[in-house]
Amino acid sequence: MLLSKAWELYESDKRIEGFSPQTLNAYRLKSKLLIQHFNDVDIESLSTDQLKGYLAKSSEHLEPSSLAHRIRFKKSFFSWSHEEGYLPKNPAAKIKEPKQGKRIPKFLTEREIEHLREACCNPMEKALFEFMFSTGCIIGEIVSLDKNCINWSNRSAIVLGKVIKKGRSTLNTA
Repeated sequence: MLLSKAWELYESDKRIEGFSPQTLNAYRLKSKLLIQHFNDVDIESLSTDQLKGYLAKSSEHLEPSSLAHRIRFKKSFFSWSHEEGYLPKNPAAKIKEPKQGKRIPKFLTEREIEHLREACCNPMEKALFEFMFSTGCIIGEIVSLDKNCINWSNRSAIVLGKVIKKGRSTLNTA
């Protein structure tokens, strides 16, 4: 089976599993790069050494976190292909992710926060900014917030995170 056909089947399967459109778009890009590099060969013809060579070549200009994401995609894709019976052996099984240093979280200074607060043009923008700032929610979580999940009497909200597995958490907005 050609890489492109395996990708189509993998993508369909992951869409059914409920992968987010953003994840599928990121995986689509990684599959296109893989297919371009190997010229859409038969999936069974790829070896662990070939995949490692491809990753080594592409890692020259990537941050460790980006390389790790590419590796996770390949491990997922080839593992799925093996489990579905399209591959007798998973060539990505022994590929390891690079070690990543601890990232220091980026944060805004008090002055930057005040500049953002002052840049709000109307009460709705100010309310959205204050909600984001006080809860740590991201835009996507706020956009998907249902008004029935807001408890006005105790000033709290139930926010669904990016990943359903993350579950629900109650965040105090006061």
